[in-house]
Amino acid sequence: MRVLVSTRLPEEGFSELMKKFEVIFPEKEIFSKEEVVQIIPEFDAFIPTFQFKVDRDVIGAGAQGKLKIIANYGVGYDNIDVDFATKCGIVVTNTPDPVVEPTAEMAIALMLTVARRVSECDRKLRTDSSIKWGVMENLGISLYGKKLGIVGLGRIGKAVARRAAALGMKIIYFNRNPLDKKTETKLKARYAPLGQLLCESDVISLHVPLTESTFHLINENTLRLMKPTAILINTSRGAVIDESALTEALTNHKIFGAGLDVFEHEPTIPENLKKLDNVVLSPHNGTATIEDRNAMSRFASQNILRFFEGNKNISRVN
Repeated sequence: MRVLVSTRLPEEGFSELMKKFEVIFPEKEIFSKEEVVQIIPEFDAFIPTFQFKVDRDVIGAGAQGKLKIIANYGVGYDNIDVDFATKCGIVVTNTPDPVVEPTAEMAIALMLTVARRVSECDRKLRTDSSIKWGVMENLGISLYGKKLGIVGLGRIGKAVARRAAALGMKIIYFNRNPLDKKTETKLKARYAPLGQLLCESDVISLHVPLTESTFHLINENTLRLMKPTAILINTSRGAVIDESALTEALTNHKIFGAGLDVFEHEPTIPENLKKLDNVVLSPHNGTATIEDRNAMSRFASQNILRFFEGNKNISRVN
């Protein structure tokens, strides 16, 4: 059997898969859509990353051939037309476990970087800008004792909550369904409706999938609810935030700052957003560690191996 990988990735994490399957990687960084459409009928499995849009053309071509499973390399799968894959009888899986800890680390890193203006000061020092030295210059915000509002207290949100608690932050959260009291007590987290959370929180961290209901969840109206000293963090999906509304809020200092690891139209970032000092930008690096890349490769590989062994213990999303 044959497996196609959309993007050039370290082969170490695919060692077990490569013992049993022929695994094909692109010679360059990533296959083009046209290349995949042409060759995918010859493959039994496909491993795409978030960079690769698995649309009807790709799925349809695979369905006409041998394709049985799309093992997405990541926890989010909005890059895949899952409904069409289901209609074509193709299984879709993701890699939820490996992404939890590194994404939580990234969220905390962005919080600290924005709050203490680390990137802004570093950038100005390196460019000989007129940065001032002094006890009342470059003042940031302390996170200790502040309220962290987590929108989406799933596995990643909980990992963020644990880290934030260690920094002395107070945790409030919003979910579609509140957690049980035992879990709330363990995390020292308090439920609040979204509007109340946005009003109360000093830092808001987004950890929701991109769906019709979360598209532009943070918009002109919800931004108005935030404190002028609030910090917004997004390591989920870019389109959860209306970037135009956020840019306007940051430009006019309606909130203190933002830390963004994801963007609505990646890899394009609005020029007006890039010009701002009170936003920290990261190129979808939430899981970008050596350890996690290998772990994600192993997880995607296991989904494929188990699927063809008839083992139902896979992270299926359809």
